[in-house]
Amino acid sequence: MSTKSASVMDRWLPHPVITLLIVASWLLLMQSFRGPDIFWAVLIGLVVPKLLGDFLPVRVHLRVGPALRLMRIVLWDIIVANIAVARLVLGPMSRPRPAWIEVPLTATHPTAIALFAAIITTTPGTVSCVIDEERRLILVHALDAEDPQAMATDMKRRYEDLLIDIFEHGNLPGRTA
Repeated sequence: MSTKSASVMDRWLPHPVITLLIVASWLLLMQSFRGPDIFWAVLIGLVVPKLLGDFLPVRVHLRVGPALRLMRIVLWDIIVANIAVARLVLGPMSRPRPAWIEVPLTATHPTAIALFAAIITTTPGTVSCVIDEERRLILVHALDAEDPQAMATDMKRRYEDLLIDIFEHGNLPGRTA
């Protein structure tokens, strides 16, 4: 792609994902796929990101393969965690072992760190309480933690490694980009 076409693309579609979400949302709200509704959806989808450009973060170039893998893992973990929490809460003899867990951060990309904390909170039984930028860790409260260190290691392996791969393009220590 030439520099000129890239600048035209950036000018007309500075945030393609947001544009796509706006178009899809508009069409779903209108419950119609007729010509005029599609026209207005596309127009609004192009104009709104341009108007909000100064308030939106800089566009990030994601790696799609690892992003899809992360989505699959997170969705599966949410299902499994829901079942585990239900058993824990509804079980007649359950004895939860709540714990505070310090999860050290390797990721440096702000979006990767924020998504890591959001994924932890989205998974039932755990809540990200603090992202401590100074100490480079996320403080997590777990409803049931038999081995807090193993939980921290598992969170990093399952989520943070993929987030680094997605946002930092595989620049993990020991990898060549």
